[in-house]
Amino acid sequence: MFTRTESFRDFVRYYPIVTLIISIHILLYLVTTIPFFPSRYLFELLSGVNLYIVNGDYWRLVTPIFMHSGFAHMLFNSFSLVLFAPALEQLLGRTKFILLYLATGIAANVATLTLEPLTYTHVGSSGAIFGLFGFYIAIIIFRKAMMSRENSQTIMTIAIIGIVMTFVQSNINITAHIFGLIAGFLIGTVIFKNA
Repeated sequence: MFTRTESFRDFVRYYPIVTLIISIHILLYLVTTIPFFPSRYLFELLSGVNLYIVNGDYWRLVTPIFMHSGFAHMLFNSFSLVLFAPALEQLLGRTKFILLYLATGIAANVATLTLEPLTYTHVGSSGAIFGLFGFYIAIIIFRKAMMSRENSQTIMTIAIIGIVMTFVQSNINITAHIFGLIAGFLIGTVIFKNA
């Protein structure tokens, strides 16, 4: 489930939404680092800045989900998607998967807007990625038969490590991680608890 054995071509064919999200990550990283491009302006335009959001830049609740603060940040989040997102795209289908991803990412950014200072600035897809983990946890709790014991243990272990690292590492949007996780769990609960 979380082991990737597909060729690049097959991965793109089987998981077009995951591929699209990662492609956007890479493209935005490149255009915000190319020296002769108005890269600084674009980065500032698409980043989540609470002060600008409350003043009407509502797109900043969405665009930070696809922006990253550096190559390592972009690579780590994209790699996480390669490992953990394909199974959900296959399970939910393309439309429901992208709606889940965006809903949890936006929920994480709304929580950041609500709970962090107006001066707070943030980028990164980790709120949405934690949302996927929250959704998996809902599956484990309410639809245990949908995942093997080994895969359930993998998800729970990664989620716990992710939560611990959220509070240990510096420059982490703790609010986005926690509320992304909660949003994914709540969406999964609505889908699976009484289904």
